[in-house]
Amino acid sequence: MTAPGTTPGTAPDPDAGPENASDPHAAPAPDAATDDAADAATRAEVDRIREAFAREAFGVTPSPVPLAAVRRAGRSFRRRRTATFSALSVLGAATVVAAVVAGVTYTTPSPSASAPVAAPPATVTPRVPSPTSSPEPARTPTPVRVVASGERVDAGKGWKIWLTAEGKHWTDPDGIENSRSVTDGNIDTATPGVSHQASTSPAGGFHSGLYYGTRSVGSVELTGPKGQKTAATLLELPGRPGWGVWYARTGPKGSEVSVAVYDRAGRLLTELPGFPG
Repeated sequence: MTAPGTTPGTAPDPDAGPENASDPHAAPAPDAATDDAADAATRAEVDRIREAFAREAFGVTPSPVPLAAVRRAGRSFRRRRTATFSALSVLGAATVVAAVVAGVTYTTPSPSASAPVAAPPATVTPRVPSPTSSPEPARTPTPVRVVASGERVDAGKGWKIWLTAEGKHWTDPDGIENSRSVTDGNIDTATPGVSHQASTSPAGGFHSGLYYGTRSVGSVELTGPKGQKTAATLLELPGRPGWGVWYARTGPKGSEVSVAVYDRAGRLLTELPGFPG
């Protein structure tokens, strides 16, 4: 016996669900011939539209190229580039000139000159010493008078001096005799030195002493409290024994004088500070 809805001789598929069953009301499956016809119609429509656009394009006349405007724009660009390059060149030249001017100073060239002339060096005014710092005049060496032992020398105003191997001897205007030894060990004849004895009277001051420790004595000079200078007379025994006697006269008023011994080149050998004379 055949079940209803089945084809005779065909057994029903027990796994087939309702969706697999044949629906007598479903639309029939599309046919391949129908699809090909739709594609051909679409292509024909596209070709028709392309041809229409082509006809319209051929009918359009393009506007002429604005060559004049292009040329003007090109000239303007070239001018701007040239101006920029010129400005940079001027700036670079100004920088170089500024660097040169910073190192060298030039004077304004004369109308006939074509190149800058270097400025002359500034005049340097030599420094002139002030009147208060005037140098002392060069000292003239005093000739040394060589005398015989015991020979009396008139020192003026009644004073007399003579030398012996023992040292210096003198007498004042009153005939009073004095001496200063060079052999009693109170002086060192190996080192330059000087001594000073002084006496004052209404007739004037008399100063004398020994110098020793040198064979190159040039002068003995007295300096008063106001800077006044007095050159002394020098006496020595024959043979230049390394010591001698000096003497000088000053004004009648007592004063403090200093005594300095110089060599023949004017260099200071030794000095004695001032004391009442």
